[in-house]
Amino acid sequence: MLTSVRSLLAASVLAGAALAATPAMAQDEETPIVTVTGNVALVTDYRFRGVGLSGGDPAIQGGITLNTAPGFYVGTWASSLADSPAYGEMELDLFAGWAGEVTDGLGVDVGATYYLYPSNTVDPADVFELYAKLKPTVGPLALTLGVAYAPSQDSLDFGVGLPDDNLYLSADASIGIPSTPITVTGHVGYTDGAMTYTANSKAWDYSIGASLTVLGNVSLGVSYVGVEADAPLKDISGFTDDTVVGSLSVSF
Repeated sequence: MLTSVRSLLAASVLAGAALAATPAMAQDEETPIVTVTGNVALVTDYRFRGVGLSGGDPAIQGGITLNTAPGFYVGTWASSLADSPAYGEMELDLFAGWAGEVTDGLGVDVGATYYLYPSNTVDPADVFELYAKLKPTVGPLALTLGVAYAPSQDSLDFGVGLPDDNLYLSADASIGIPSTPITVTGHVGYTDGAMTYTANSKAWDYSIGASLTVLGNVSLGVSYVGVEADAPLKDISGFTDDTVVGSLSVSF
């Protein structure tokens, strides 16, 4: 069990973001108290933090979120997977949190996600994770700096000598090309813990891509995704090989 810097760092960042989210937000009487948003997507390969979860095959994904005017939200998201005893054929995420702007040009998003695998035949597989994100906007550039921490739990206990918690740090950037419907995005992430499946192992994932919005709510995207990790991740062909991922999504 790790009570190390990972635990302390995650706890400090999550607590700080929660305190930053304390100020009350003014509510316009004409603003709907509750709104519903969602999306449906088809991707050529489901990559989670750079790791392939659909066996290199296309995946169908979609989610729905219930949003409130004070900023609290709750929702669910699902994706098809490559069928395996450990995870089955489907991932189902349940999440809840608070998001809002704490000052001009700075947003905060704090919450928790529960990753469920309803059709798996090997228990335990479900994972609980806390997350916090800072979202500064610098001119046309939108940034997201995130931390996600999965505390010690049975589903992350892969054996003696291996960590049973996980820390994930990420940075994302997007910028729209002026006078076009094209947005360019970039991502880098760092994993430290159980999800690297080996003692004292670290992993980096990265991507760069672009998306084109048409008809108001339809998006066509393409991105190049890669992972740099120690064994055993790199020993599994197709699991972390660099790849190009295409997507077609509709939002509502």
